[in-house]
Amino acid sequence: MPESHDVGRDAAPSFDLTTRPWVEVLRLDGTQDALSLREVFAQAARLRRLVGDLPTQEFALLRLLLAVAHDALEGPRDIEDWSDLWSDPECFAPVGAYLDAHRDRFDLLHTETPFFQTARLRTEKDEVFPLNRVVADVPNGEPFFSARLPTVERLSFAEAARWVVHAHAYDTSGIKTGVAGDDRVKGGKVYPLGVGWAGQLGGVFAEGRDLRETLLLNLVAADTTELTVRPGDLPAWRRPPNGPGGAERAPTGLRDLYTWQTRRLRLHHDADGVHGVVLGYGDPLSPRNQHVREPMTAWRRSPAQEKKLGASPIYLPREHDPARAAWRGLEALIADRSESSQGAEAAPYLRPRIFDWVARLATEGHLERGHLVRARTVGVVYGTQQSVVDEVVDDHVAMSVVLLHQRDRACAQQAMGAVRDADRAVLALGDLATNLARACGRDTEGPRATARDRAFGELERPYRLWLAGLTGHADPEEQRGHWRREVHCIVGRLGDLLIAEAGDTAWQGRTVELKKRTEWLNSALARLWFRRALDECLGHPHLPADQRPPGAEAAPAPTTS
Repeated sequence: MPESHDVGRDAAPSFDLTTRPWVEVLRLDGTQDALSLREVFAQAARLRRLVGDLPTQEFALLRLLLAVAHDALEGPRDIEDWSDLWSDPECFAPVGAYLDAHRDRFDLLHTETPFFQTARLRTEKDEVFPLNRVVADVPNGEPFFSARLPTVERLSFAEAARWVVHAHAYDTSGIKTGVAGDDRVKGGKVYPLGVGWAGQLGGVFAEGRDLRETLLLNLVAADTTELTVRPGDLPAWRRPPNGPGGAERAPTGLRDLYTWQTRRLRLHHDADGVHGVVLGYGDPLSPRNQHVREPMTAWRRSPAQEKKLGASPIYLPREHDPARAAWRGLEALIADRSESSQGAEAAPYLRPRIFDWVARLATEGHLERGHLVRARTVGVVYGTQQSVVDEVVDDHVAMSVVLLHQRDRACAQQAMGAVRDADRAVLALGDLATNLARACGRDTEGPRATARDRAFGELERPYRLWLAGLTGHADPEEQRGHWRREVHCIVGRLGDLLIAEAGDTAWQGRTVELKKRTEWLNSALARLWFRRALDECLGHPHLPADQRPPGAEAAPAPTTS
């Protein structure tokens, strides 16, 4: 059956996103549903979260909802305004009238102002392209998390709407067919101008117990000093419709940034759905020093950019490493500026501004110390000059907001220190794997990497459980001691397994060249070094510091890597 009764062959085409179901959601009871924009806000307290065709789609749709909320509520103006919203079960009630007022701009098929599209966009040859230009799980015809092989022939209007939002956020770079009227076209093409804005970020947001909490936790007040908001900040649907091409400008604020039009796009459809697309570049946006505007990513200083441009500091988004679980990057989320800077020197890293905001809520008492949030991390790894999607990152770490408290840093210090404990213990295990491989006369890189990956995998669940319970204890430092003993036990056991697997060849050993001497290396010596390194970084698991056996406080064991 055709999806839309209001897309008839005689009637004006229409698919109203304010009233038609298109946003996929997960309810608190575990069932999945599709809702209109109006329904999402009306039912937010009964919804667990958004559900996207990809995790990146969820991130892009959340930012769209936040832009709607900021504009409909005209704020929050300050933290007191936010507190009123937090305590009001009907805080999103004004959104309904707002959507009515701007209904034409939320019509996916409107003839003059189609949602997030450019009316009458065309190429000089009037080409219409397959939908895998906008469906990220089929990058350039290659399968990726997809049941649609090898291409996408049709989309329902609901699916197409979600992918339109996603394309502006995460579309790949590369050479694109030029559209008529774009002065950047050379020889019928526009050369690479970068991926969609969210694709340049290591996306992060605070997730609450339900969608209502999630929206409010990420609804940053206009008086936040760390973010620049200029007068007249408007979302895309309250700006004049875009023509072909694009222009460089600075975002005016969060409403503008969350709906940034990085592409020019036009869907081709019939009464039953969407069958083609025209896609070109839109408004470019450099990530350089956008930390004063973009709250949903961590930032890193770029010495290379500072040297190139002769300016300092210059910050770029801190992208996610798909091989590094979110708990291992906790410090990037919770360390405040004073903990990552060195004196007057600008900090090498900045945590996401969204967690500066949650920190303010916790510090000023608008969130209880024990209130739990999940730090969700979402991002894309692009390949081949950013022209294809290689990997999608989606992870989370649950924590109490006390970890972000600006005047009570005890729990945060121990939580970050516990990650460093794990890193040092895993380094010791990697050295053991290296030494055992050399004792056998084998290559060292493979065994070292395998041992490290296995150890981090074994430590992930215990750390998450330990972190969840950290704030329930009066003495965080004592809990850190418990964590060190658990790490010592887990990594020590993995070390014993490595030694057993190395077998007789490693037990017999061989002569190897160390940095300053020659050594007869076998599994017994490798084990001695390993145990000494564990005791050095974690302490002996059973004895207080003043009763450790000889060597427990010695320098780290030599590595042969």
